Amino acid sequence: MSDSAVRVDTTSQVPPYEQIRAQLAALIRTGRLAEGGRLPTVRQLAADLGLAPGTVARAYRELEAAELIRTRRGAGTRVAGLPSGARTHDADRLTTLVRDFTSAARALGADTEDILTAVRNALEPGPAFSPAADSTADGSGAAGVFIIE
Repeated sequence: MSDSAVRVDTTSQVPPYEQIRAQLAALIRTGRLAEGGRLPTVRQLAADLGLAPGTVARAYRELEAAELIRTRRGAGTRVAGLPSGARTHDADRLTTLVRDFTSAARALGADTEDILTAVRNALEPGPAFSPAADSTADGSGAAGVFIIE
């Protein structure tokens, strides 16, 4: 489980718990977080991201309800096994996400090439970040980055 980063953008209209939930769900569904892999505690992830524990707890509850993770007392929170065929995506939801992203990017003044470049860059594996190296001092709105190793 290396180079798997969870980031929270506090300037986004998407609530922080949903950003965490969506990112962890994607890491699990794509196999970047393997079955049985241990996730940080709610308190640890909240501290690493600079968020309230309740925010992370809500994301974990939703992931548990989706049967993507399981929490056992004394064993921590671990990635659950995916049923066969679970790695396929929901085309309708993907279309909605792309439309939302495109609309937001256009509102920022991005043209088609800017949007395509941003998507290509996001798909490329990049350097690992650490909470210390990615602070909010630059005005980016990033609450923090957590690397799952």
